[in-house]
Amino acid sequence: MAAQLDAGSIVKRLQVRVAFTNGVCDRSTHVRLMGLAGPIADGNVNDQCEADFGNIPTGTYHLSVSGQNFADTDEVVSLSSASSELDVRVKRPDDADGAPPGSSLVSAADLAIPHSAQKEFDKSNDLIAREDFTKAVQSLNRAIAIYPAYAGAYNNLGVIYARLGDRDREREALQKALSINDHFAPAYVNLGRMNIATGDFPNAESALTKAASYDPKDAMTLVLLAYSELMDKHFDQVIAASRKAHTMQGTHAFVHQLAARAFEQKRDAADAITELQQFLKEEPDGERAALARKELAKVRAIPH
Repeated sequence: MAAQLDAGSIVKRLQVRVAFTNGVCDRSTHVRLMGLAGPIADGNVNDQCEADFGNIPTGTYHLSVSGQNFADTDEVVSLSSASSELDVRVKRPDDADGAPPGSSLVSAADLAIPHSAQKEFDKSNDLIAREDFTKAVQSLNRAIAIYPAYAGAYNNLGVIYARLGDRDREREALQKALSINDHFAPAYVNLGRMNIATGDFPNAESALTKAASYDPKDAMTLVLLAYSELMDKHFDQVIAASRKAHTMQGTHAFVHQLAARAFEQKRDAADAITELQQFLKEEPDGERAALARKELAKVRAIPH
């Protein structure tokens, strides 16, 4: 695995706890841990909304959570101890204002489209929130029939097909969105997510690089990009993406751990230590902070 702390080190037990905002768990919620070679762990949660996995190699992974009536949630995680616990919070559309995190659905509000097409688009978003994907697809197809150059509708079709596990149609819809508008960042982000999910990190990196160029203020795009770059062993690019993300307010602190792994691979312990210290400054508490402190101690122990 890329960026391991100790070759051959194993996390004997990994527990992923999924927390819904309203406190009600759905046992169909699915958890997947992706590594360089593909899925490392895969399964549904139990009655306590927990997924337990064993014998996971230490390293940096892409963690995704998917399920009923919430958008897929993506995180980049680091495992470096014998036993680890990860908490993932998810929101259903009616739990809070705004779109849920995890996939780049777009709204119709700012798009110059016919009212009738926008109406079908808005209807499809309501249907997606209710998990009625068949009717949502029908509404989006009606919107496209009215306005064939509707990149946002094709993007949202891609999101639906991702939820349904139809990779071929997902890719086709996203590529159609980009053929209409080759500067459409949400479609590049979703294409990058799809490639990460299938372990195609070079194409994920390419898509996310374009997304970041067209929407340079989206911090999560940079997190996903840095992770893909780390998996591709493009360590200088990981560091650059991390530093760019660091300038953004409220960015994901984990980019500093990704940068630290890149510096470790470059045998630059001093800068790796600086990145880990910055991570702990931004996120001083929790399981990830505990892992960062263990990693920091190991890096400091390396003879200079």
